[in-house]
Amino acid sequence: MIGDQGVVFYRDVNSNGILPTKYNEEVKMTTANYEVMQDGGVPIKSWTRGVPFEEEARRQLANISRLPFIHKWVAAMPDVHLGKGATIGSVVPTLGAVIPAAVGVDIGCGMMAVKTSMRASDLPDNLAAVRSAIEAAVPHGRSNRARGSRDKGAWSNAPDDVLKAWSSLVGQFNVLSEKHSVLKNTNNLNHLGTLGTGNHFIEVCLDEKGSVWFMLHSGSRGVGNRIGTHFIEKAKKDMERWHIQLPDSDLAYLPEGSDHFEQYVEAVEWAQNYARVNREVMMCRVIAAARKVLGIEFEARMEAVNCHHNYVSRENHYGKNVLVTRKGAVRAREGEMGIIPGSMGAKSFIVRGLGNQESFCSCSHGAGRVMSRTKAKKLVSLEEHRLATADVECRKDEGVIDETPKAYKPIEKVMEAQKDLVEVVYTLKQVVCVKG
Repeated sequence: MIGDQGVVFYRDVNSNGILPTKYNEEVKMTTANYEVMQDGGVPIKSWTRGVPFEEEARRQLANISRLPFIHKWVAAMPDVHLGKGATIGSVVPTLGAVIPAAVGVDIGCGMMAVKTSMRASDLPDNLAAVRSAIEAAVPHGRSNRARGSRDKGAWSNAPDDVLKAWSSLVGQFNVLSEKHSVLKNTNNLNHLGTLGTGNHFIEVCLDEKGSVWFMLHSGSRGVGNRIGTHFIEKAKKDMERWHIQLPDSDLAYLPEGSDHFEQYVEAVEWAQNYARVNREVMMCRVIAAARKVLGIEFEARMEAVNCHHNYVSRENHYGKNVLVTRKGAVRAREGEMGIIPGSMGAKSFIVRGLGNQESFCSCSHGAGRVMSRTKAKKLVSLEEHRLATADVECRKDEGVIDETPKAYKPIEKVMEAQKDLVEVVYTLKQVVCVKG
């Protein structure tokens, strides 16, 4: 159909409400390290050999594969698991449209790691003071609070370094707020340089040669969540207005050329930049806290990686300029550095991309859940969690049971399943882990 702005939109023409695709005839099937599944749409290539792949996630990927604007195929990483709308661990290349839920609401979520000149011998035997110093330097968690009271996971008065970082973001934020009033009263400045909750963390790690690393995981916090939610709802309303039926309403899309498409691209780009700056600010504060508590000078950023794993990017694949949404996936072009963390108590990996075109130059963003948070809290005992994290200075209370190692896939098997996507440069093992 032709939209009211002269843009061509896709309209359902079959019993599934999805325009049939001809890509099936064009794609050459190969037998590589991935498995291929197909259920009425483009193929789904999954790097999941040897790791759990839940049926719900398969069905969700099948829904995505039936959309009419998918370029070639959908790629599923070995950490793939069920997500809201779009599957976590998915790489979705699109022509002429973007699916906001395929990026998600933690826009720009990703990892940062820096190598220091410190050695394992420079760390004290008891790391409780190091953990406390990091916790004091970076707000984390969230308070169950009455309206108007302070949230422990946010700044009440942003310090100078945060204000300086915000100065590079506030101009464009004000432009966005004028266009989208729902963004004005969000946690923006007071969340910059803060960690969050759930699977977000800050760690002190050792590599296989005994060098000390700092590593952290966070994204665009409250303001990014509001941007993602806002545009997912906009896309849903557009689907209703244009009478477009989808296999899952959360897969509502924004066609290129429409006002909402351009607005989303503008807002998501800002959120991704906010997420990168957020990680930079936190890392600076972690390094400063470590120097102070350890009482030694050390060189930091000898090597550094800062990468998103929930984002959208304009890229060229198989002769087409496409939008690639990675939800729980890291770009791994040839020579490009990335970070694949394990769970609390497990190994993590600094990797170099191999540029595998069939994965659209992507790899996993972590281990991937095998238990929901609710299930983990029911099935994993506090004693099991304590044993699994025995050699890590971290929280060992019931509040982090949903993040316990048993709730995740074995990271070694995840890495084996994607050995044609990345090569391991460093293997890290955490000795301190800060969780919200």
